[in-house]
Amino acid sequence: MSNENQLKKNGCSPSHQGCVSMVPIFNHLDEVQMEEIMQTVQSYSFKKGELIYRAGDTSNVLTIVNKGSLRIYRLSESGKEQLVRVLKPGAFTGELALFNETVHENYAEAMEETSVCQITRESLEKLLIKYPSISLKILQALSTRVDESEHQATQFSTESTEQRLASYLVDLLGEGNESMIVTLPMTKKDLASYIGTTPETVSRKLKELEDMKLIKRISSSRIKILDEDNLLFL
Repeated sequence: MSNENQLKKNGCSPSHQGCVSMVPIFNHLDEVQMEEIMQTVQSYSFKKGELIYRAGDTSNVLTIVNKGSLRIYRLSESGKEQLVRVLKPGAFTGELALFNETVHENYAEAMEETSVCQITRESLEKLLIKYPSISLKILQALSTRVDESEHQATQFSTESTEQRLASYLVDLLGEGNESMIVTLPMTKKDLASYIGTTPETVSRKLKELEDMKLIKRISSSRIKILDEDNLLFL
């Protein structure tokens, strides 16, 4: 199903305010400026498993996650799936549409009931000219994304599967998490794709980390970090 047909199927949601106000590239603006942006936004809802766009679709809008989550992935020539990133509320995709009209190289799929808001390239260009601070925020976000991609590429070439899994768990922990409990935001299949291995290997490595008293599995998706320092230096 094409992106255009997909959007027609899901229709628009009644309010864009939540989407705009929570996005880092917009939430530094004042109330009047926010209201102006809201006039340019269209909202859409997707069910779990539905595609927001697919490889080959025209990329001419900036898509921002309002509620739920998206998985961005690509397919190799052999059909093997590679997870690129997971987008949570406030994150965006389709940034290449800011520079010129192109086509998507990846697929964007709803991981759960998800709502997004979209701004066309034409509307966004006008906003960028009027409010240059938005451009700076977008550049900051893109810079962070490049750093993350380079870090992931380095991990693939220099670290073992066990080390990549351990690093991912510590990254999920973040700062100030006193409970030391993390929740996997994706299935084992997606996690395996993200760190470049198989679901079976992920299960085996999690058990090994648990046997080493570095983690404790509370449920299929919740894990308690028992020894962050040694987990980092496997």
